[in-house]
Amino acid sequence: MKFHFPSVPKPDSVTKLDWLNWKWQLKSAIKTEQAYKKYFNLTKEEEKAFQTVKFAVQTTPYYAHLISCSKNLALRKVIIPSIRENNIGQQALFDPLGEQEHSPIKHIVHRYPDRVLFLVSDICPIYCRYCTRKRFTASEKKIISKEEYQKSLRYIQKEKGIREVILSGGDPLTLSDCLLDKILEDLRNIEHIEIIRIGTRMPAVCPMRISKNFINMLVKHQPIFIMSHFNHPSEITCEVANALNSLANFGVAVFNQMVLINGVNNHPAIVQALCRRLLFLRVRPYYMFQCDPSIGTDHLRTSVADSKWIQKELWGYLSGLATPRLAMDLPGGGGKVEIVPAKLDFLAQTVRATGWDGKQASYQEPQEVMPPVDLGEYLKEWEILKNQNYGNPTRSMD
Repeated sequence: MKFHFPSVPKPDSVTKLDWLNWKWQLKSAIKTEQAYKKYFNLTKEEEKAFQTVKFAVQTTPYYAHLISCSKNLALRKVIIPSIRENNIGQQALFDPLGEQEHSPIKHIVHRYPDRVLFLVSDICPIYCRYCTRKRFTASEKKIISKEEYQKSLRYIQKEKGIREVILSGGDPLTLSDCLLDKILEDLRNIEHIEIIRIGTRMPAVCPMRISKNFINMLVKHQPIFIMSHFNHPSEITCEVANALNSLANFGVAVFNQMVLINGVNNHPAIVQALCRRLLFLRVRPYYMFQCDPSIGTDHLRTSVADSKWIQKELWGYLSGLATPRLAMDLPGGGGKVEIVPAKLDFLAQTVRATGWDGKQASYQEPQEVMPPVDLGEYLKEWEILKNQNYGNPTRSMD
């Protein structure tokens, strides 16, 4: 089966030059109730939500037009506020991932030994209603200051155990190519940095951001991994397909992280449709996340039981390449916990397992365990990684 990716038609009121310009898309972002009414017939409850909901409302003209033309009621829930966001709910956390606890300095989150989040901007092209970082995103509408940027770089330089930097925010691709080039170059000049990731929603909501100049800039600083954020197969348009193919053609790896959202994609039929299309475009479905319990998201969260059911339904029927790992970030900052469908029972020296189709088998444990003969060559490197002191927010870089 070959996939057809529909194009998003340009509104008659916009020139082609503007429509294909990502800076115009951001400059023309839709932020108000009246602006939204140009694309959507808002219900009375939605109108009320615009007046009462505190978290910022914003989307790109491209994404609004995509949803409007396709009449996709599911994706409406992602960008249009709901009065249910005002409900405190059962679990409403200001900082659901406990990032502040693991933030030694502003703009750096150091939860895991070998990698850090580097929050380079609090601006996003679109403010998803399930946003996990509402405490930070859209708060000051600015990029990182020069002073804070240099302080963050010094932290990364000093912590020799850091191997990987994940640019996040906000959305790093709201920054100019010139500024991104500077950040990537500075990170590449740090000897112990091996991998750079860029977490972004741009390919889904503003695919024109993936320009030739942008890709050429990325290629200079490889290895770079783009961590995209697609949640629904309707987001995969012709424009998106062209952008993702361009990245792949130039050797830029793209991994997708989706969030399970109640009433949007919480069924295996939707998930498999998204993942197969992404894989066809050479994007690896990476994680399928539980929606984090940030303020105002109770109505958008799926139960862990339902999420596990989705994962179990996909297991075996969907290629391993196309199957994302189901995970939950522990509230309060405990990190990721993977949820797997396999059933294992441990009985003495025997492991009994149940496969995807119900077939059962036993695996006999070996009697003898021997360490690798060349363990000594790598043990020191491993011990350094395990024992380094990291992410202590009480430390100061002043």
